[in-house]
Amino acid sequence: MRLTVTPWGKSLAELVAVARNAETAGAGTVWVSELHRSAPVPLAAIAEATSDVRIGTAVALAFVRSPMVTALEAMDLDELSGGRLVLGLGSGVRRLNEDWHHARWGRPVAHLRETVAAIRELVARSHLGVPIELDGEHEPVRLRGFQRPFPPVRTAIPIFLAAVGPAMTRLAGEIGDGWIAHELGSPANLRDNVLPRLSEGLVRGGRSRSDLEVVASACCVPYADGRQARRWAAGLVAFYATVRTYEDFFAWHGFRGEAKAVQEAFRSGDERGMVDAVPDAMVDALTLAGTPDEVAERLAGYEGLADAVKLSPPTRFVPPEATRAAQEGILRLVAGS
Repeated sequence: MRLTVTPWGKSLAELVAVARNAETAGAGTVWVSELHRSAPVPLAAIAEATSDVRIGTAVALAFVRSPMVTALEAMDLDELSGGRLVLGLGSGVRRLNEDWHHARWGRPVAHLRETVAAIRELVARSHLGVPIELDGEHEPVRLRGFQRPFPPVRTAIPIFLAAVGPAMTRLAGEIGDGWIAHELGSPANLRDNVLPRLSEGLVRGGRSRSDLEVVASACCVPYADGRQARRWAAGLVAFYATVRTYEDFFAWHGFRGEAKAVQEAFRSGDERGMVDAVPDAMVDALTLAGTPDEVAERLAGYEGLADAVKLSPPTRFVPPEATRAAQEGILRLVAGS
């Protein structure tokens, strides 16, 4: 089971420095997310600053760019990194797409299916100068009179899909080169809910388990003061507990009431109350936070279930010093694995 890292930095320079340290520590992949930064630009900087580690987006928003733009960015990043790119895509939520980006939402599962097919076709054939015509409700492509004059490093770039809901998870199993988990999760949820749905998708796509890389994710805080580690991770748990999309996820783990308490504090504008409403038991169930030994023990729960685990430090309702302390612990964990 490989350990991979999502580095954090207050500046791009710090982000790149942490990515280099992650490569030195032996991380299998360095990932970048897309929300407060774009995905391609930081990843380009990391590609230039590293030499061997795989680089990936976890995730780039699939619907806010055309498949043509995403394919061109992916081929540029793959060239810049010498063939080290994994293109991780996610749908995001409707409000983010429509209100923030003025992007089409449509039916997200069907939309993502068409998006992936178009990107793959453009990566494979846009350098040949042949017409590319793809029908579709969401992402039709009519490409004529275009030939990309740069041969691609690879005509097939791995595309991983982030998925939480059942239908999107099945799609990841059916068409994805990999599946990327949400940063809150548990081995039990992966075993009992996610893997069966991925398996259904694999069967639908006529594929085997070896065709899909399963990437679990975890907010990770290995810190000598285990109590403090849990309180830092609690902020991230509280942040996601305010999002109604994840209500079933929290309820399945037995924390429906705790999530409701977080939402009540959120509605009253009480950030401190939000974090305080997250008990240590909730943190233990959904994150990897505690002393380094405790974190290593819970991380072992993913053995035999996931091919890789993506580790990220907490970034919600904590000062930068806490995020840096968690990140240093993650790099020590990776180096010692």
